[in-house]
Amino acid sequence: MRGITEHCGCVDMSVLLIEAFYGGSHKQLMDILKEEIEGCVLYSLPAKKWHWRARTSALYFMQAVPSSDTYRVLFTSSVLNLAELVALRPDLGRLKKVLYFHENQLVYPVRKSQDRDFQYGYNQILSCLVADVVVFNSAFNMESFLGSIATFLKMIPDHRPKDLERVIRPKCRVIHFPIRFPDVTRFLPDYKSVLQKQRTFQSSENVQVISEFPHEVQESTSNLSDTSQRQMRHNISPQSEELSEELFSASPREETSESEHHVMQNPSSSSLGVDSQRPLHIVWPHRWEHDKDPETFFKVLKKLKEMELRFSVSVLGETFTDVPEIFSAAREFLGSAVLHWGFLPGKEDYFRVLCEADIVVSTAKHEFFGVAMLEAVHCGCYPLCPKSLVYPEIFPAEYLYSTPEQLSKKLQNFSKRPHLVRKHRFQGETKTYSWASLSGEFRSVLAAHPGADL
Repeated sequence: MRGITEHCGCVDMSVLLIEAFYGGSHKQLMDILKEEIEGCVLYSLPAKKWHWRARTSALYFMQAVPSSDTYRVLFTSSVLNLAELVALRPDLGRLKKVLYFHENQLVYPVRKSQDRDFQYGYNQILSCLVADVVVFNSAFNMESFLGSIATFLKMIPDHRPKDLERVIRPKCRVIHFPIRFPDVTRFLPDYKSVLQKQRTFQSSENVQVISEFPHEVQESTSNLSDTSQRQMRHNISPQSEELSEELFSASPREETSESEHHVMQNPSSSSLGVDSQRPLHIVWPHRWEHDKDPETFFKVLKKLKEMELRFSVSVLGETFTDVPEIFSAAREFLGSAVLHWGFLPGKEDYFRVLCEADIVVSTAKHEFFGVAMLEAVHCGCYPLCPKSLVYPEIFPAEYLYSTPEQLSKKLQNFSKRPHLVRKHRFQGETKTYSWASLSGEFRSVLAAHPGADL
């Protein structure tokens, strides 16, 4: 199988980009770097057969990447076994080696543990040891990886290595995944357009301050409580969080009262032209794999159907070789409630559906950032995420649920009162995760020498 090789047209290729799994967020990141940073050359393999890419891609790239004295930096994701590559290609070992973690295998929720699965996490540890800089897309990703090294290595029967966390940690830093948020105004319903303008106006004075947070947050979040981190990142008060919690967890009578109070916080929400008769539109835009826990999502929707609540659903996301059986069963029992089913390869079609939807749901058991959730929020969706994994790092408390039962109750309430969601203005900030906000950090880490400018 031939790899994909793309050059940016520059004479001096100083940054060597290698991606063993060129798809999804891995592809998005490499494309952004190749287009935005001068002097890049990309070598990649298609996003198929992930396990084989992790096992053997170093051998492929040993032959596919030509020798060059112009390379200064090697940037790759943790799918590649970097230790194998630099052993096979000593010339690449002399470069500044930057390893980017989209996910980590030390905390992957394996359905059936097999000895061979140890290799994937072990590869990532070896890669960290030979890298010069290790970058994670979230603090959760970094801490879950570093904190699991000692436990993970206990799987070795004897003669275990020691203190590897201490060796690796000084190389580590967090740079959130940079998203290119598209202009979706032409797809937005009128009421979403009005809310978006309100939110832009409300946050205009805070954008510069918020965009400067990521680096400081990386240095200091370990010393802050979860609540303090959310308040700092999203610029919201404890009172706002308490009001939101009361809004969606109270009894029906109390909830209506609180809802009216909440709507009053948005002066023009009463004149948005919201359609309160259209069923609630729920979207689930994730990979069709077990680690995204589609079983829980469809179990919740089945309960809504049994309660004869009105809703529509769009199930998007990529499919791979093994699709969980629950999808075919869910398609059948959801029936006419389904608006869209399956991957939408066209970006415009994808963002159009997100703009039409009211709520975006994650039921993930394995998530270290969540591009799809932030894209949906950018399109005006109300997010509902587990109160675990990376989500408390990104979303304010009102958008988090602790149990499937809580998720079910929230969706029941919203199905009965869809106008509440359509009048809601997101109480967070997405610009923090844009390329515009993060480009400086990526340019810095890809500089051939500390402080140098590409």
